[in-house]
Amino acid sequence: MYAMTGHLSAQPGKRSELASILLRASALVANMPGCHAYIILEDVKDENIVSVFEMWASKDAHDASLRDERVRALIAEAMPLLAGAPSGSELKVLGGHGVNM
Repeated sequence: MYAMTGHLSAQPGKRSELASILLRASALVANMPGCHAYIILEDVKDENIVSVFEMWASKDAHDASLRDERVRALIAEAMPLLAGAPSGSELKVLGGHGVNM
């Protein structure tokens, strides 16, 4: 299993708009092969930060989602709202509540 986190800093006043795009992306990837979770989170201390937690059957499944033209369109829509480059981490899933390995 493959997981990743992404932290995106929106331009001031644009976090809700960015979160809306990411929630649309969540609905889109929910039906893609290998997607186990795509969760959108707002930082409670920084009013500009939106985070994403993704869990996939494999890195290949995740990478395939990025080649989907609908996903690419949402990425293009979100890019102008960003205040800088996203940060995050690639993760190896070990297990836990809600994880069926």
